[in-house]
Amino acid sequence: MKNSQQIQPARGAGRWFPGSRDSLRNMVEEFIDNAQVPPPAGSVAAAISPHAGFEYSGPVAGYTFRALREAAKAGHTPDIVLVTGFSHRGSFPGIALLPGSAIRTPLGDITLDNRLRQEMLAGSNIIFADQSLHHDEHSAENLLPFLQMALPDTPVTVAIIGDHEPDTIDELMTVLQKSGQSRNILLLASTDLLHDPDYHKVTQTDQETLRMICALDTAALTANWSYTNQLCCGIAPVQCAMRWAAMQGCTQGSVLHYRNSGDDFPESRGEWVVGYGSVIFTKKGSSSIFTGNSSRPPQPRVAGE
Repeated sequence: MKNSQQIQPARGAGRWFPGSRDSLRNMVEEFIDNAQVPPPAGSVAAAISPHAGFEYSGPVAGYTFRALREAAKAGHTPDIVLVTGFSHRGSFPGIALLPGSAIRTPLGDITLDNRLRQEMLAGSNIIFADQSLHHDEHSAENLLPFLQMALPDTPVTVAIIGDHEPDTIDELMTVLQKSGQSRNILLLASTDLLHDPDYHKVTQTDQETLRMICALDTAALTANWSYTNQLCCGIAPVQCAMRWAAMQGCTQGSVLHYRNSGDDFPESRGEWVVGYGSVIFTKKGSSSIFTGNSSRPPQPRVAGE
């Protein structure tokens, strides 16, 4: 069908990340190369990465994708990555998949996996394909240039999760469990952490949030989240990553790195501070690593989330 062969443009190029191929490649390579992570203990079942403007969250995202690159070097390359984001424009019932054959960033085309998309569509009444719900939504798209550099030949399916109802997450897990019997699916979740003017509140709250995430304590994370206390702006993708990790035999996650915008731009303290965390879950489990607010030189400032 014509729709299934459509190449989708990355609409955030030149806005959330550089529109130039060389500039984007150099930036993402630097973020990944600068990230120092221990080799993952096994195959990565799920991972979490932030999604703000790259000069803000890119150094933290680099840790997630350095871990995925190191796992691939050790022979643990996933067959497909399900990239899960959410809508900043408002909620909707169910899960919207991006149609088409590929998505084009300044780095080139990424194959959109038609097989997994069709299995998801056939296996659920609340999963549907809708390009309009992906239009100008950066939460999932901002992870794609990193994937291109870390796992260059791995196809993706891109999903925007429109709500965080338990039935929606249950249904996605049911569909993925069936598809995962024949292929190794990595679930990549997009989220930033707390947004608040108070730098110390963001730092302390994010540490507790990351503790709950690494403990796979979905119940506690859900109970502590509300629209007025958004511990994770992408709560549904994170819930899905935690659930999928547990289903794959993970017993604990690893925090690879944490920083917030107030660390690098102190002038934002008291105005608007956003937390960023990098987390992976390996199928053999692993120790929780918290690198804290390690120092790095300030980067040029651009619009964050």
